[in-house]
Amino acid sequence: MKIQTSMWGEIEVQDEVIYSFSKGLPGFDDEHKFALIPWEDTPFVYLQSLQEQELSFLLVNPFLFSPGYSFELPEADRDELEIRDQVEVYSMVTIHTQVSRSTMNLLAPVVLNPENRTGKQVVLHQSGYETRCLIWPEEQLSSAKGGV
Repeated sequence: MKIQTSMWGEIEVQDEVIYSFSKGLPGFDDEHKFALIPWEDTPFVYLQSLQEQELSFLLVNPFLFSPGYSFELPEADRDELEIRDQVEVYSMVTIHTQVSRSTMNLLAPVVLNPENRTGKQVVLHQSGYETRCLIWPEEQLSSAKGGV
């Protein structure tokens, strides 16, 4: 299937990367179909709307940057997505002008069922997670710079 994107123009995507969000995403209730497009040579992917070429979200696997991240997916959400065995979890990313200050949303992960290609952004009520968690924590940046 060919889709239009603001970033790459027209691209070809396979059916296996198209996900249906029955209730849309918060703030984008009318957007139901998205393609998951890898950003080559990075840990990031784009969630690109099939309806609106200007609408895409940068995502990352939160476990890569926050290994202690964990949550129990509510049973209602597991049932809605028909999750049995496979599940993929992503966090929405906000890139800041100072890239080292970029954040990921751990409070509301994007949960995907790759078996039936459904998805949902789930808000983890009473989890203690934040919507703006640094991707690269200060201590990690300091040690990478040799403590400068």
